[in-house]
Amino acid sequence: MEVLVDAGFPPTVRVPDVVVVPTPVADRNPARVEAADVLLAVEIVSPGTGRTDRVTKLKEYADAGIDHYWIIDLDPPVSLTGYLLVAGSYEVMIETAGVVEVRSPAPLRIDLDMLVRR
Repeated sequence: MEVLVDAGFPPTVRVPDVVVVPTPVADRNPARVEAADVLLAVEIVSPGTGRTDRVTKLKEYADAGIDHYWIIDLDPPVSLTGYLLVAGSYEVMIETAGVVEVRSPAPLRIDLDMLVRR
């Protein structure tokens, strides 16, 4: 799903690896959503995307007002860095490996190691 992070000209559109939106938005099954509709954007770092995920998208998503942004790094140990938007900037809320349990933006339990198991 595409996310419109800046409607200026030319518009800036990103395609996070995972996008969490409210149920009514998901029920419309849109190809593109406004950043204001995004509860959580998740990027999974792959070769060549680290700087973009950690610097460029971090700034763009914060500027767009996306409250929660997670970066998952698959290099051992698989880890998650979760950011929360506070006063227009992201603050690290969680840095962890192994099993992640959060209550916000939704109750979730993720075994990060399972992302790379065959």
